[in-house]
Amino acid sequence: MAQYVAIIEDAAPDAVSLWFPDLPGCISGGDDVDEALENAPEAIAFYAQELIAEGRELPPPRTLDELRAAPEFADDLRNHTAVLVEWPPLPAAD
Repeated sequence: MAQYVAIIEDAAPDAVSLWFPDLPGCISGGDDVDEALENAPEAIAFYAQELIAEGRELPPPRTLDELRAAPEFADDLRNHTAVLVEWPPLPAAD
């Protein structure tokens, strides 16, 4: 099971967004952090569907340390909260 790093940003007083450095253009959002995280696997699923339709696959996730070493993400990781999102998601407990 893979874990993609997501960066959480406050988009507005009543909205939160997160994005994935390894999945350019893949974003999730919600009224709060919990909702944005709950929606994150669905965002990855839609992103994966688009890649598959183009004959491509999801790129492998990088570790948090690898992303911290990447100059294009260093500031975002310093200034925002980073979380790990499981992919594929674990099945819901009954």
